[in-house]
Amino acid sequence: MQLSLVTAYPLTVMLRCVTPEDAEERELVLRAKAGDRPALGILLERYGRDLYRHVLLPRLGSDAHAKDALSETYAKVVEQIGRFEWQGKGIYPWLRTIAFRVAIDQLRARKRTTLFAPEDLERQLEKEEKGASPETNYFEDHDRRDARAVIERALGKINPRYREAIRLRVLEDRPRELVAQELGVTVATFDVLLHRSLTALKKALSSGES
Repeated sequence: MQLSLVTAYPLTVMLRCVTPEDAEERELVLRAKAGDRPALGILLERYGRDLYRHVLLPRLGSDAHAKDALSETYAKVVEQIGRFEWQGKGIYPWLRTIAFRVAIDQLRARKRTTLFAPEDLERQLEKEEKGASPETNYFEDHDRRDARAVIERALGKINPRYREAIRLRVLEDRPRELVAQELGVTVATFDVLLHRSLTALKKALSSGES
């Protein structure tokens, strides 16, 4: 018999409280909060790949920016771990929130060449913090919805020249001068082209939302 979400949620929370994995993670967290850097390193190594692949890279759109954001996330975790309070749902949601906010800061700093507005991600994070299940699996499953695939589908709906401009400048993070040269336009013309391309993509993304 399949349990409904309402009845399954309290059961899964109670089961997590007695699993060896959960107990081990809580012990690592307690040690990390007490200043044990190797324990914190184990936690960061355990979840770093998910933070990179499912939180940072899809939203920042480039390997270089995502790696920079991951390093900054680690630094913030080291700084803030003493304030983390165990609530029976593991440390991943807390790590994810820090990574999410780092991504927002990066997007705000380079807003002209991003696919998503920082304000949109802030609203998404606020909505999740208010209404999301506290289960770690919720966040992991949510992030594993391939955001890059959504972008690729939207790219397929826009002008091929716009698509190429976004792919080269935003997704591959190539220098604007080199992209302008490859597209056969001046840098000033490329800036206009990229602006129009991002506008078209955002419209395509919006029209694809349910």
